[in-house]
Amino acid sequence: MQIEPVGQACGAVVTGVELAGPLAAETVAAIRAAWLQHHVLAFPDQKLSDDNLERFTLAMGGFGEDPFIAPIAGRQHIIAVARAADETAPIFAETWHTDWSFQARPPAGTCLYGITIPPTGGDTLFANQHLALDAMPSELRARIEGLVAIHSAQKAYAPEGFYGAADPKGPGGRSMDIRPSETARATQTHPFIRRHPETGREGLFGCLGYVIGFEGMADEEALPLLVELYHWQGQERLQYRHRWQPNMLVMWDNRSVLHAATGGYQGHARLLHRTTIAAA
Repeated sequence: MQIEPVGQACGAVVTGVELAGPLAAETVAAIRAAWLQHHVLAFPDQKLSDDNLERFTLAMGGFGEDPFIAPIAGRQHIIAVARAADETAPIFAETWHTDWSFQARPPAGTCLYGITIPPTGGDTLFANQHLALDAMPSELRARIEGLVAIHSAQKAYAPEGFYGAADPKGPGGRSMDIRPSETARATQTHPFIRRHPETGREGLFGCLGYVIGFEGMADEEALPLLVELYHWQGQERLQYRHRWQPNMLVMWDNRSVLHAATGGYQGHARLLHRTTIAAA
């Protein structure tokens, strides 16, 4: 197995390993070690069935819970990240976030496997949140030291949320099977500066969107701070821009990076299958 860093703020390409079959314990350990070091791993030229994708996810730590998006037919743990060629709905997940940070035990990671990849556009951006904290000016860090963030899915998945009743359906509308719910209004708290549960390294956890405020801080003070932080957390020097290929598996550490989708492929279909890796 060869691991080649991409030369950006995070990320590495892994070759010389076949993920379709069972993996030896030492191979699993080597992949996890590289994942913790580089935060995002890309495995090109992997012809994976849904069974293969589920087996790999189990080897990496088991399945996390995926709310608000229905799984594909016949599966419990695979979501289709899909967009039709004629779709006019806004790009899914086009703002910075870390998956399901509003859960009591947010997932360790995410696996995304490219099936139908457009010839242009559709890159995924990642932002290293360990570096975001390391590079933060001391004055800004002093303002966030000890803050506890309030996370919620309400702005995205409540009935009036971004993917709620007003999200385009029908011809040209959303391809993904998103299920808004009143349960999205629930809140959960996590320290904004958080130690990685496996490496112990400090980083920022979450951002504006799923983070709706800070404990003990008025909204009129919290919102401008969250906006300021959002711009800091996603700046270009902290990014890795991932360009997709068919039959490529990417896994990322939700505890270390934010990610965001991009468009630029209007008129082309796009399909990826996604699983969630449970918290360690």
